[in-house]
Amino acid sequence: MGVFFHYSSGMKSIFAAVTALLLIAVTCPAAINTLTAEQKSKGWRMLFNGKNLKGWDTYPKGGKIGAAWQIKDGVLLKTAGKKGGNIMTTETFTDFDLNWNWRVQDKGNSGIKYMILEERKATIGHEYQMIDDINYADGKGKPKSLTASFYDVLPPTTKGAIRKPGEWNHSRIFVLGDTVEHWLNGKMVLQYKLGSQAVLDAVQNSKFKKHEGFGTKKTGHILLTDHKDQCEFKNIRIREFK
Repeated sequence: MGVFFHYSSGMKSIFAAVTALLLIAVTCPAAINTLTAEQKSKGWRMLFNGKNLKGWDTYPKGGKIGAAWQIKDGVLLKTAGKKGGNIMTTETFTDFDLNWNWRVQDKGNSGIKYMILEERKATIGHEYQMIDDINYADGKGKPKSLTASFYDVLPPTTKGAIRKPGEWNHSRIFVLGDTVEHWLNGKMVLQYKLGSQAVLDAVQNSKFKKHEGFGTKKTGHILLTDHKDQCEFKNIRIREFK
């Protein structure tokens, strides 16, 4: 079951208005890896241009991105069985709306992490899990390891939202103030409040309990993980709130 928090009436109306505008922008996509004039006017920009990995680096910075990361027909492909390494944005982000399309192979496993800090010297961040919920581990995946979970910390409510392996999904991570939302195929499946007692307690029951400040608000990089399996990405776009 997902974890949900209530806003004040004023904040609730603000979030509702922002969400409505943003959903309009992302549910009417232009050609692959491009933005409409309306999206640009609302502050959206691409994090992946469909041609190369400009704006992306290794973790830690300065390494060589492995050959497993390939670009084919505008799709960023992490091929299976080859070493690619984790890759992260060269920029850092605080408050943002991140949208992307993805698909995994049968029994595939991947993830997008945010609030990645170089000073931690490890790819420790909040992870939006992307996985074949149906077939991975014979369909016996733990709730906090399912697609759109805050991996190993909070489970999502994704019944009816996830698509079959090999089919494209649309995902969204929305961070504004202390509020974080995970969306899957147009449905908000998880909401949590950074630094809240509920989140900090959940962190203490996770593998991240020894990492100081984990579960609180951080400005950090966005990272695509290399879990060895094949995963494809397109239309990775972001809007920052400043």
